[in-house]
Amino acid sequence: MKAWEGVLESLAPERSVKPRKDGFTMVIDKGLGLSHTQDLMDTAAGVIDFLKMTFGTAALLDYDFVKRKAAIVTTAGVDIYPGGTFLEIAVFQNKYKEYFDRCLELGLTAVEISDGTLEIPLNQRVEIIKAAKERGLKVITEVGKKDPNEKVAFELMHETIQSDLDLGVEEVIVEARESGKGVGVFDASGAVDSSEVDKIIAGVEDPSRLMWEAPLKNQQIYMIKRFGTNVSFGNIPPDDILALEALRCRMRGDTLKPVFLSAIKSEEKKLGS
Repeated sequence: MKAWEGVLESLAPERSVKPRKDGFTMVIDKGLGLSHTQDLMDTAAGVIDFLKMTFGTAALLDYDFVKRKAAIVTTAGVDIYPGGTFLEIAVFQNKYKEYFDRCLELGLTAVEISDGTLEIPLNQRVEIIKAAKERGLKVITEVGKKDPNEKVAFELMHETIQSDLDLGVEEVIVEARESGKGVGVFDASGAVDSSEVDKIIAGVEDPSRLMWEAPLKNQQIYMIKRFGTNVSFGNIPPDDILALEALRCRMRGDTLKPVFLSAIKSEEKKLGS
């Protein structure tokens, strides 16, 4: 039971709960120790869906350490996986099948498949996704480039997203890196470029299947106001996970104020009638 359950009513009853089909949250892990990982799970496992050991950081950790970390995370009901850049290295070395086997051996439950740095043809991407799914791994894919000077044509992005979803991936991430600045739908200051968002979703049958990398508060507020409380987010810093959930559930000023204003207008309308 939540601490105030039965006393206060939820302001976002539509917020999905685990196991959920939308409204996922992925936390970015740049090197949490076992104690910090356990603390994070104790505090927020109920609102975390995926923990990503980002970039190639998983390669720098001892075998037994990763196994112990994976056990902590999965026991708490959260999926854990290495970053997409690490997968790109495995593809470059033509070892992605062995990479997937090692993920399973370590107790990891998912993989991210991206081509943010490496060019991976769509037909090869399909083969890689199938190889991961055949092994029982959950698959999250990503579209977009990490270099702001490289742009993926929207037609190709739409084709890739639909292909990935047809193959049964969990979610498709829209690239924005861990900074959330100067990449994807965000400008150099981290502000949202609405026209870029419009162009991406214009060619996607179900935008709820997109996960937006949005590490900054202003980005999260924009996405929640535009797509609702059950929009999916990625690259959320561990210390911000509960703050994000409070935004989703209208328990921060930025998303609470509209509730107050709506209630006031409703009351004024009743009095006027």
